[in-house]
Amino acid sequence: MMVNLSNIVTEKQNERTLNLDSMSYLEALKIMNEEDQKVPLIVKEVIPDIEKAVKLVVEAFNNDGRLIYAGAGTSGRLGVLDAAECPPTFGTSKHMVRGVIAGGKEAVTNAIEGAEDSELMGIKDLKDISLKSKDIVIGLAASGRTPYVKGCLKYANEIGAATVAISCNKNSEIGLLSDVPIEVSLGPEILTGSTRLKAGTAQKLILNMISTVSMIGIGKVYGNLMVDVQPTNEKLRERAIQIVQSSTGITRSMAQSILQSSNYDVKIAIICILLDIDQSTAINELNASKNHVRKAIENYKNKEEVK
Repeated sequence: MMVNLSNIVTEKQNERTLNLDSMSYLEALKIMNEEDQKVPLIVKEVIPDIEKAVKLVVEAFNNDGRLIYAGAGTSGRLGVLDAAECPPTFGTSKHMVRGVIAGGKEAVTNAIEGAEDSELMGIKDLKDISLKSKDIVIGLAASGRTPYVKGCLKYANEIGAATVAISCNKNSEIGLLSDVPIEVSLGPEILTGSTRLKAGTAQKLILNMISTVSMIGIGKVYGNLMVDVQPTNEKLRERAIQIVQSSTGITRSMAQSILQSSNYDVKIAIICILLDIDQSTAINELNASKNHVRKAIENYKNKEEVK
């Protein structure tokens, strides 16, 4: 079946770069930078839609659901990348946020021709990870029409999972298949059809916002600190020490000692120090506050005031 790309903005020619091949390196770099500067301002326009997506993600997490990114090519790789960053940054399991990509794991590093053209493969990939109604699927497609992503969204809708669609064309096909469409119209790329450029940048910004603010919503952040960081290497162990120091004002040696005794649980260390309580009590307070450090501290202080 012939695909009509004439109405897809991301496939149109950019009038500013019709002579791109005859520009100097400096001219090409400057115009590329100018086009890139438009991206965050356009993303700003859809923040209300991004907020809707965040609320759905937090709801899924609070119900023990997962966040699943689904995409092909650059869009799929961006989903896989964001998912891969969540365990070390926020201490999530590798299953809580994950990405499925047309063509499977090999497509992360290699172009798999034709992989995106099958809705059935999208459905199969979600069935293979046992998608549940309590999960949420975020479909990514710069064009807004990728069959693989459409298949993923259709299946998610069929079983009652929440759906979000991120595209770089207005009134997109995937938008019509989602509970929350997030659509940014960025204009044509400097290199016609190369959606790894502005479109990819926009998608990365949006994914950053969704995953980060959703993690804030489930207590993975205290102040602006990553208090669920997993100290799996020397750099991250040092970061854990600095987080405890910054949150409590104690010395480095004290922070290190308390972290070692709490198995490098940053949250427990902070609560123990700020409330001057033992680890067992700190664990109980944190659990009662659904893993929110600030709430745990406030709730404990309120109880002490009542006594």
